[in-house]
Amino acid sequence: MSVLVPLPVAVSLLGAAVSLALHGRVRLQRALGLAVCIVATGTAVALLTIVQREGVVATQAGGWPAPFGITLVVDGFAAIMVTISTLMLLGCLVYAFGQLDAERERLYFHPVYLVLQAGVCLSFLTGDLFNLFVAFEVMLIASYVLLVLGGSQEQVGSGMTYVVINLLASTLFVSGVGLVYAATGSVNMADLVGRLAELPPNLRGGLGLLFLVVFGVKAALFPLFFWLPDSYPAAPTAVAAVFAGLLTKVGVYAVMRTQTLLFPGDGGPSTLILGVAGATMFVGVLGAIAQSDIKRILSFHIISQIGYMIMGLGLYTLAGLAAGIFYIVHHIVVKTALFLVAGLVERAEGTDALGRLGGFARRAPLVGALFMLPALSLAGLPPLSGFVAKLALVREGLALDRVVIVGVGLLVSLFTLFSMTKVWQRVFWGMGPSPEAVPPGARHGQATAPIAGGSRVRPPATMLGATAALVALSLVIAATAGPLYTITERAAADMLDTTDYLRAVLGG
Repeated sequence: MSVLVPLPVAVSLLGAAVSLALHGRVRLQRALGLAVCIVATGTAVALLTIVQREGVVATQAGGWPAPFGITLVVDGFAAIMVTISTLMLLGCLVYAFGQLDAERERLYFHPVYLVLQAGVCLSFLTGDLFNLFVAFEVMLIASYVLLVLGGSQEQVGSGMTYVVINLLASTLFVSGVGLVYAATGSVNMADLVGRLAELPPNLRGGLGLLFLVVFGVKAALFPLFFWLPDSYPAAPTAVAAVFAGLLTKVGVYAVMRTQTLLFPGDGGPSTLILGVAGATMFVGVLGAIAQSDIKRILSFHIISQIGYMIMGLGLYTLAGLAAGIFYIVHHIVVKTALFLVAGLVERAEGTDALGRLGGFARRAPLVGALFMLPALSLAGLPPLSGFVAKLALVREGLALDRVVIVGVGLLVSLFTLFSMTKVWQRVFWGMGPSPEAVPPGARHGQATAPIAGGSRVRPPATMLGATAALVALSLVIAATAGPLYTITERAAADMLDTTDYLRAVLGG
């Protein structure tokens, strides 16, 4: 079954090449992109099933044995991340069919989108640090193109901030890889487990802190998050939803992978990581409360919610890591769905500014419901998936007597509910805006006129269907929380006990 491991990456790159050759034939590019995403998703589900049944699976590119060749490896954590990521990429692609104008699609959207998918999958599947760097660079190039594709000066400016910050992080990353190689003679992560353990504690701790900073920029951890709120809202909604749901989670994955595999703690909670998690939660939610645009509010909530994921790592127990992984799965789905809803509102009204909106639930009751469910889940209200994830973190935090971080998490949940209520009240409730209150045409080149005060809103079927599917998926996560938590618990066990990982990569 190891032949399936590179397939999500290979099929995405091959699809991108074919799509590039089909430049200008938008319908064929759409069909090809959809087929590639379906194949990648099916392969990811198959890998998750195999890992649950047989354990960690690894393959060596070109037959070169580890640690000399390129290793691709799938354990429980990687399989979960590839599965949920390909599902989101599939949903956002369907949404893009109705949201993007023809000019954007002709400007190489489809091949670049598939390159982005290849980079995301490679980030989760790679078994060595250098190829993790390569995967990050593939994502960076593709995401920058998608961010500025056919856009305005505002998009280009936001894209420049995004790419400059990420290039600085990439420079630190490749420097860190060089330092690790100089100190150990290897970049294979399984091989590094033993080699890093032989280094002096101060050197090993310094390298661990360097990689925490590098991936902290990618994950938008406090205080390294300042680039995100200006970058994501400027992108087209289909692209922003992918960025919001996935790209920062790749950084979170890298933090959790390296801190458990390469730089494990002493077996107990980490005060530093818990402090970063609490600050990320609190500062992010305060930023969200201060905003007056839907996408900016949701962008700051990305930062805030990442704190909960890192909290699971900081607790550094089986239950804590399992809760953190469950939180990642929940958040990817919920945050992507919320951005897609924001795109439906912006397309209909021509703006996402709270002061220019109102009464949208009466003109589009289904869209109102599609916002309410993930918004309440984001705030952690029962019985939705956010409640299950936060309850697991709170219980483990209290069991470890980490009262401060638990208190911060509960307070941030209240603030999150407040900000989501503000969006509901301003956008979906109250009186509808006058036609003069909304400028004609949508932002970021989406040529749609505002809806008059009492007119019914009829979003394109692909946009509405993709959004509804992701909201339904969030409900499925809540309904199947027990079995899903068992899967995340097994993934956490593999992260804490690396025996199977090392055996799969290095052999007996």
